[in-house]
Amino acid sequence: MKRVMRNTLLLLIVVLLSSCITEDVPENTRRGNFEALWQAMNEHYCFFDYKAQECGVDWNEVYQRYAPAISEGMTNEQLFEVLGKMLGELRDGHVNLYAAHDIARYGAWYDDYPANFSDSLLRIYLGRTDEYRQAATLRYRVINGNIGYLRVPTFESSIGSGNIGEVMRYLSACDGLIVDVRSNGGGLLTEAQELAGLFVNETTLGGYIQHKTGSGHNDFSAPRPINIEPFAGLRWQKPAVILTNRRTFSAANAFVMFCKGLPRVTILGDRTGGGAGLPFSSELPNGWLLRLSACPMYDRNMQLTEHGNFPDEHVDITSEDYRQGRDTMIERARELLMGAMR
Repeated sequence: MKRVMRNTLLLLIVVLLSSCITEDVPENTRRGNFEALWQAMNEHYCFFDYKAQECGVDWNEVYQRYAPAISEGMTNEQLFEVLGKMLGELRDGHVNLYAAHDIARYGAWYDDYPANFSDSLLRIYLGRTDEYRQAATLRYRVINGNIGYLRVPTFESSIGSGNIGEVMRYLSACDGLIVDVRSNGGGLLTEAQELAGLFVNETTLGGYIQHKTGSGHNDFSAPRPINIEPFAGLRWQKPAVILTNRRTFSAANAFVMFCKGLPRVTILGDRTGGGAGLPFSSELPNGWLLRLSACPMYDRNMQLTEHGNFPDEHVDITSEDYRQGRDTMIERARELLMGAMR
């Protein structure tokens, strides 16, 4: 009798535990995937208050509006379209849904603005392949007026302190430096920090970061400082201009944030694209991958740059300059740097 009671009790415990586990894991249905995505965003996304203030987004209202569109008779493409539109309500370039057939992404942060960058114009200033140098992803040369030009197309891979040191050694005789991070979509925050270290001579506060500590919209750690350490090799001590456009995003947005306000550094071009939240990834029951902003970053004045950094001087590439093979932004940067030498 005791054995029967014990076995019955064990079976009951197993059933109860199984039911709890099943209850916590959304089913791989249309509704289950919708609920899983909404809940993952609800628990981990870091900008709800900011988006409510800036864009009028109420995530609970978004749920009520999109939930009726979900039905089990939907195709994968129809489900993906609804989920993608729901995520687009947040107007965040770091919020993506990845499926085999497409990537849901929000692009109005650059689609609605001038490109302000051209590969054709860049080739005119850099020259042929044998006329400029390349160290890792960095391309650089001396342009007219004894101005150093450094093109930084990405932070996705390590640049290397040795490579940065060689760039500085080669450009050290220049009277000014242009750092071009236009259309740099970001990558590794550590690379942005190291490059910013070229412009400081002592440990300098670059901004702050917070981390999620719970599932509530306002469950965050205390702000932790992000310090910029001086580059270990030759650093830049002369005037510098950093070129930006709307596709300057994520870690590149952070690089501009780190450099803005530093002595001898001018930010020139268009407002950056933002992307001030470090990403977090989650998988839906059907295998689609959700990426979202989870850790907010602030500038040294504790202001969010999720919607970008404004330049010190706004400059667009003009149609007339483009037709004449001139990059208005590079020319204006060169003008500023040569004026600073006088």
